[in-house]
Amino acid sequence: MSSPLWTLEEIVAATGARVGGGFREATGASIDTRTLEPGDLYFAIKGDVHDGHDFVPAALKKGASGAVVSEEKAPAFQTDRLIVVPDVLEAMRRLGRAARRRTDARIVAITGSVGKTGTKEAMRLALSRLGATHASVASYNNHWGVPLTLSRMPRETEFGIFEIGMNHAYEILPLTAMVRPHVAVITTIEPVHMEFFPSLWGIADAKGEIFSGLEPGGTAVINRDSPYFERLKAHALASAAGRVISFGEHEAADIRAERILVKPDQSIVEARVFGQLVTYRIGTAGRHIALNSLSVLAAVHALGADLARVALSFPDLRPPVGRGERTMLSIGDGQALLIDESYNANPASMRAALANLGAVELGRQARRIAVLGDMKELGERGPSLHEELAEAVEANGIDLVFAAGPLMRSLVERLPKAKVALHADTSVELIDAVCAAIRPGDAVTVKGSLSMKMALVVKDLKERYGASPSAHALKG
Repeated sequence: MSSPLWTLEEIVAATGARVGGGFREATGASIDTRTLEPGDLYFAIKGDVHDGHDFVPAALKKGASGAVVSEEKAPAFQTDRLIVVPDVLEAMRRLGRAARRRTDARIVAITGSVGKTGTKEAMRLALSRLGATHASVASYNNHWGVPLTLSRMPRETEFGIFEIGMNHAYEILPLTAMVRPHVAVITTIEPVHMEFFPSLWGIADAKGEIFSGLEPGGTAVINRDSPYFERLKAHALASAAGRVISFGEHEAADIRAERILVKPDQSIVEARVFGQLVTYRIGTAGRHIALNSLSVLAAVHALGADLARVALSFPDLRPPVGRGERTMLSIGDGQALLIDESYNANPASMRAALANLGAVELGRQARRIAVLGDMKELGERGPSLHEELAEAVEANGIDLVFAAGPLMRSLVERLPKAKVALHADTSVELIDAVCAAIRPGDAVTVKGSLSMKMALVVKDLKERYGASPSAHALKG
């Protein structure tokens, strides 16, 4: 039987809390009563929209082992199982640091403008074949997501994987200091969050902060194909890193892709890992996914783990929700392929999604349909970066474009009129038109920034036409 995640004594030692009666050992940690499980320690975090203190009674009713509340709010509760602290978020940070101190796990931290979550999931899959692995849930990569993930890490963990994100400079510094990785990975640098940075050099510097938290002698893993490689390498060499490993298609990359074959439902990679030939199949399509798999090999190599066993895990890789999931829709007496890329978007991931749609094999008369929403946080370059997507639309043989949002008007105005099905202000306004347009044999990709709520289009398509997992193209 495994030990509890946290005992009362450990919580008090880490946070300095004062505790009421009735507390039970914690088997998990949560900040959301909707997903809270019995035995979870509930942190009443104050967010931008809701104050977690409003949900303390609900958390305790659902079986929380205890609720961490602030001194200021504690008098309002006439209940036991309270853990009272000056600041709830800081208490969670302290518990996270305590979790990091007590573990002997080998830790990997991942950042980058694009591909963080997909790479984290590939890393989770690979390392879980080698030992007990703990990783961030979904995209829990910010000022509360990282300490929450740390506080959830069991003491028996052998490998820990943490996604670390940012949209401003100096946000990664305190997070990587908590995680203290043995390996730190930067997937790529792209124009994401440009609203908050003067240039891509600034984004590179902000991502380079991840190396500051490396354990002495740790390994920095950097994309050799990036024009910012030398700048990121300088950040790594200024840290406690003992080694830099590069990956990509560049001839000087330590882990180099010699051949990438992207098929409709999978990718095949031939790579050289420090001269050793490794060939493997990935169970999802995408050139960007194949390239990011090289960073997984780099991290595993740095950890001294078995590369062959890791490569054998890749066929089981599936896209995270909203990041490439493929389903078949029943349309009349046939089927259409739906590719759900609705979770978020930036120029690089949008181009990758259009390339994946372009790779789908279609029968005669079938069409490639892109349902696209605005890409946010691009600053003054927003209109031009949307307009430039026209090249990717043309290059990948996209037949129809449905677009939502004011920034997408720049793309719509650049495209031939025959390719523009509809432009609307919101994703909701596209739903009926998209549903009416799809025919048997078509392939449809839905993508946009999270705030554009493109997932509503996906949801409606699935509800109207049913959905079953797809592992094949529309044409053999």
